[in-house]
Amino acid sequence: MIQSPVKYISTRGACAPQSFADAVLTGLAPDGGLFVPENIPSFSADEIASWRGLSYEELAFQVMSPFVEGDIPAAALKKIISAAYSDFRHRAIAPLVQSGHNEWVLELFHGPTLAFKDFALQVLGHWLDYLLEQRQQKVVIMGATSGDTGSAAIEGCRRCKNIDIFILHPHQRVSEVQRRQMTTVVGSNIHNIAVEGNFDDCQNMVKASFGDQSFLPEGRQLVAVNSINWARIMAQIVYYFWAALSVGAPQRPVSFSVPTGNFGDIFAGYLAKKMGLPIERLVIATNANDILHRCISGNDHSKKDLIHSLSPSMDIMVSSNFERLLFDLYQRDGESIQHLMDTFSSTGKFELDKAALDNARGLFASYRVDDEQTLKTIRDEYEVSEYLLDPHSAIGLAAGRACRVNAANPMICLATAHPAKFPDAVRQAGYPHNPALPEHMAGLFDKEERFAVQPNDLAAVQKFIAANISA
Repeated sequence: MIQSPVKYISTRGACAPQSFADAVLTGLAPDGGLFVPENIPSFSADEIASWRGLSYEELAFQVMSPFVEGDIPAAALKKIISAAYSDFRHRAIAPLVQSGHNEWVLELFHGPTLAFKDFALQVLGHWLDYLLEQRQQKVVIMGATSGDTGSAAIEGCRRCKNIDIFILHPHQRVSEVQRRQMTTVVGSNIHNIAVEGNFDDCQNMVKASFGDQSFLPEGRQLVAVNSINWARIMAQIVYYFWAALSVGAPQRPVSFSVPTGNFGDIFAGYLAKKMGLPIERLVIATNANDILHRCISGNDHSKKDLIHSLSPSMDIMVSSNFERLLFDLYQRDGESIQHLMDTFSSTGKFELDKAALDNARGLFASYRVDDEQTLKTIRDEYEVSEYLLDPHSAIGLAAGRACRVNAANPMICLATAHPAKFPDAVRQAGYPHNPALPEHMAGLFDKEERFAVQPNDLAAVQKFIAANISA
């Protein structure tokens, strides 16, 4: 394995290499790009095989250690990982359920907010606590959510005494469970903002605010909790190793199908492959907002009107983390990425050159699953096995089956949320009643909500944030 400390560079090439701590606390690079490792740690097949008997927490330490070397001592990292996963409600943390011949569902919804984003945001909260205490610094978290990131970020960071949290979500465009998980958490440092727009509007506000932070009080800076923050990606790499080891890697290759919106989760799988995990195929599973599927299948990376679907966490047209992949597809040439992003910003579209497109197709398959197919997958799976999927997980399973090429090797489909978070979709699929929330969330609908509705206007949102930052 490569042992030298990892530095972080920008996808747009105009930023000096940063430490892990600086990359995490900065979030978006000063040149507008996203931080990526300058070098990717790699592991041999023998090293990977030696991890097969480790617990999830022990494996997380092995996978993440090279990325934080020099900023977080080993003892502190172990303590952070242990605390982060202590509230997960399954002994395996990320259990596998067999759904067919050599086909598995990886359940990533046993964390405190019932979504895969708990895996990264629980860790990120503890990292921020550690780093800010070391630096005696106070920061402002500003994030956008299409449903799950917000509650996971609040749960992960609400105890941090050096943080004010502001989460933007599209007003009346997340599920009721998702909204209540954010808006019922009590804390003077927690602020939920319902923006009268869609997720892309919220995300654009966050990006613009990171680009110009002059609206903040002196001495404060923004920290990202969206998957533009490198730490989010890094923590998600772990469960690819965990799942693959459980079904026979590295002795045989494994494929993954990933419900995909902002491209962060599947990019973590791509990194796992680069680190030595024998991944045969990564399937980009999209809903009707299929810009990534159109890009991979037909070289059509163009904006279209956003469709509000039964899988709202994937209702995203601008997938921020795709830029990280593009950086590799274009041989890590920051100028080329800046040109692509400028073209997309001005025209709403771009095309990949032949070499980049061929490379992407060698790494990824893609598949589009609309609402009708989503409901059919939920219904069929429940009728056959009485296993209940949420709509996002159903998209992953349907795409994995459609794109599978080798039945001899395992296909692992990521289940990214608990079905109780999306009762309307589950009932539309024919399930006779609302799926029950886990016992620890049973009183969710009895709690008082707190959120502020704001217009789809950057200045208004920034004014609200500035007025509510603690002294």
